[in-house]
Order: sequence, then structure tokens, then C-alpha cells
Amino acid sequence: MTNKQKLELTWIGKENRPRLEPRILLEDATKSHHALHRVTDHDVFDNRLIFGDNLLALKALEQEFAGKVKCIFIDPPYNTGSAFEQYDDGVEHSLWLSLMRDRLEVIYRLLSTDGSLWITIDDNEVHYLKILCDEVFGRQNFIANAVWQKKYTIANDAKWLSDNHDHIIIYAKNKESWRPNRLGRSAEMDARYRNPDNHPKGPWKSTPLHAKSGSEKGRGFVFTFMNGVKWSPPPGTYPRFSEESLRELDRKDEIWFGVEGTATPSRKTFLNELKVSGPPAPTVWLHTEAGNNHEARNEVKAFNAANPFDTPKPEKLIRRILDLASDPDDLVIDSFAGSGTTGAVAHKMGRRWIMVELGEHCHTHIIPRLKKVIDGEDKGGITDAVGWKGGGGFRYFRLASSLLEKDKYGQWVISKEYNATMLSEALCKLEGFTYAPSDAIYWQQGRSTERDFIYVTTQTLGVEQLDALSDEVGQERSLLVLCSAFRGQVDHWANLTVKKIPKAVLARYEWGHDDYSLKVENLPKDPEPPKKMRQLTMDMNGDDA
Repeated sequence: MTNKQKLELTWIGKENRPRLEPRILLEDATKSHHALHRVTDHDVFDNRLIFGDNLLALKALEQEFAGKVKCIFIDPPYNTGSAFEQYDDGVEHSLWLSLMRDRLEVIYRLLSTDGSLWITIDDNEVHYLKILCDEVFGRQNFIANAVWQKKYTIANDAKWLSDNHDHIIIYAKNKESWRPNRLGRSAEMDARYRNPDNHPKGPWKSTPLHAKSGSEKGRGFVFTFMNGVKWSPPPGTYPRFSEESLRELDRKDEIWFGVEGTATPSRKTFLNELKVSGPPAPTVWLHTEAGNNHEARNEVKAFNAANPFDTPKPEKLIRRILDLASDPDDLVIDSFAGSGTTGAVAHKMGRRWIMVELGEHCHTHIIPRLKKVIDGEDKGGITDAVGWKGGGGFRYFRLASSLLEKDKYGQWVISKEYNATMLSEALCKLEGFTYAPSDAIYWQQGRSTERDFIYVTTQTLGVEQLDALSDEVGQERSLLVLCSAFRGQVDHWANLTVKKIPKAVLARYEWGHDDYSLKVENLPKDPEPPKKMRQLTMDMNGDDA
């Protein structure tokens, strides 16, 4: 394949893109929860649980969090055709691809330059998802496809092969800027370090003095140690250390010659001087290391035994992902929260988190689980492994309704749900302003720069009012005025931009659309004759294959 050839995934409705309305978030303090007191100095209280459509929620977060999220984990419906009580998992293939694409594009913008995306998926859609992610993130930013052993028993009734694994697709926002953390050291690793000579630095392990590569100056290298032993690297290898470094190691008794003093010299590598915490993660994750489905179901039964979530992920799996992809105090997002495992694990690990869930299990599963975590009553999962004692909290939000609704005459008007404060915040978001109302100056409700402000009112403004407003703003500042109506010429005031609402925003977005979830009835109509739903086309020099 040449550089000009492009592999592209096509499907019915791919060209149809939603015009997402950036909604505001409304807090419900009755559903928020915080610990009664601080447990540590590192407790985090400003985590967010958002109830609502996850595509709209991601869009609502974009203005505040674009470029700030270190790790995003999603466990989307697998599109297998199986029905679950909490949601339908089995939608039209083309619809699934469209709605995943729409979410991935917002996720890409939310990630920081050194951020990464982790997606669990099964065999049914993994290869299509890989190509879709290549389009959104760029193929050069693909990291790996890790394989997680979700089951440890063989299904004897399997019609073909026993399905024992899921995939974890991993992408970086910018592969050159992203490096995963290493795995933590295990007791088994540390047990390889001993101290047979009672060295004051403690346990050590013998490691070679030679390396597979090096400078040509290393050929013919011979070094004589203080005990008279002469050493040269084996044929085809090079010295790992310079003559000066070897002399220093020898002086500090950090060269090992064996118990009898006759073994090939090697370096004493001390456990307390290791620069890395452990090895890099492999791409095969066994259930003994990353948990399994059986563990996950037992974990969710602890907080909802009567109606456990059908497809949870084990806490050990999420811990491994967050260990590799984040550090304490980093921000983690899960927009398919399910039973809330990501938030529970992130909370125990000292990460800041945002979760989004549309299903009612947001209230029946996630909130009870998080309360137990915060109150120190969750004894399962990774609690003991990370020494979790409780603390912190979260704030509960729901998506506001659409800003515009149709009246009885079929005309678009401002929704009755919106009061003056909500309207001001919503229009700040729609116009790209930061909502920051001034206590002293009524017309400073938001700002885009230090000198550019926005003022929202449902009043009809006359010429005298706009003249007075222009005088207050002054020539060194500018103001966007959004009002129900006004009198006068729009270009009469040099420092004011005056627009009518809702006309100013009417054509930009899809209003009144509250549900972008994975449902077959939302399948877009193909504007052209039917095409093959699953087709890989080769774009060669601009010509279709």
C-alpha cells in the first residue's frame, strides 16, 4: 500500500452527523454524597456523576474539560444481539458505528496531549472499531490490543469455540507524548533479590556487565578488578559500563564474583535503587491478574443483591488500566458508567472522576455503590489492596432539557424550564463564553477574554437602554447582547453586538433531541440507494476502489 492509499470503513448513514446542543448541567444536591469528615489530606470531593444521554453529556463537558482528561475508559454495548435488563445491547451495525464515531470524536477533544483511551469490546465489533478509531485518532496513535481473560472455565455447550476473552483497544491522543506507567512490583519479583554477602545496601540481584549493543570502542575491552580478575565482554557483545564506572562499582563492593570468588564478574543491582516500579504491561491479561466476570458479579451483588448488573467489569481490571494510564489526582472519565466500577476504583485510587449514565441503574446501582465506597463500607474489590478507608465525595448532575421547544403554534421558543440564571449559563455555553456572572456589574454574565463580555436578557431593549449600556461598556471593552428584541440599527453601537434570541442560535443545533442512545429506531435513513453495510474501500489517488 502506498502513502496515497487510504483504508476507510464505510456504512449506511456515515455522512449523517448530529448537530449536538451543548447543554448545561443541573446539580441535585439531594443525590450528591460526601463523607462526614476528611479521612486524608488528599480526599477529592468534586467528582461528578451525570445522569443523561452520554453523547450530550460529553458535549456538555467539552467546553470546560477539553484537553484536560488524562484517561478515558469506556465499556460500550457490544452490539451482540443479546438483551440485558438495564439496556438493549444489539443494535443495527451501521447505527452502532455512527453513534460510536460521534462519541469518539468528542472523546478525542476531551483528552489531554498525554492522555489515552481504553475501550473494552468483544470479537463481534472489535475489528470495525479498530478502523473507526484509526479514522478518529489516527492510525499512528494506536497503542495495542490487549486481550483480557474474562472467563477461566470452558463453556462445554459452545457451538463453535468457547469465548473466554474480551479485547481492550488502546489509543493515545498523541503517541509520541504518551507513555504508560509500569506495572507494580510483585512479592515474587522482590523475592529474587537476596543479600548473601550482607551488603549494607540490602538485597540485590546479579546482572550482566555486558550488553547486546554498544560503541565500536568497546571491542577488545579488557578490565582488571582489584582482586586481579580480568574481564572482557563475551564475543558479539559490548561492555555495559565504562572503565571509570566499573572501577567505582568495584571500589564500592558492587561486583559479584560468586560465593567462591571464581564466577564470571557481574553487577549487584540493588532492590532499593531500581528506577522503575516494575515491568511494562503485557498485552495478555490473565484473570488472576486482572479479574474475571465471576469476580465482577460478586462485587456488584455486595450493593444490589436483588438486581445485580448483568455485565459489570471487575475492579482489578479497571485498577490495571488506571495504574497504567494515570497517576493520583489525574482526571478519569467513563461515559458508559454501567454499574459504576470505574468511579469506585478511581475514587479508591485517588483519581478525580466523571461518570455518565442514562439508565435508571444510575440510581439503583451506581449511587448506592459510591456511597459505600465514600463511607468506607465497601470491603470488596481492590479495597484492601490499595488500603482504602473511605472519604471524599461526588456531585450529582442531570442534563438540562433542550433550550428551545416548540409552542402550540409550532414556533421555537425558550423552554419553560429555563429561569434567567439557566438561560444566561446556557447561552454563554452556546456562544463560547465562560459563564462567570459579576456580583457588581449586571451585564457581565460571562467572558471570552478579559475585555469581551456577554449579557443575556429576555427583555426588549430600546435605543436609550442600549445607549446607556454602550456608555457603561466603554470603548476599551466589547459586549455581546442577547435579548428577546431590540430597537435600533444593529451596527449603531461600535462596542455592542446585539442579537435576538432564540433567532441567534436557532439554526446551529438540533433542538429537543434528548436521546442519542444506541437504539435501532434512531437508525438514519440512507439518502442514496442501499450500499453494502460492511465495506472496506481503498481510496487510491482520489479514485474509489
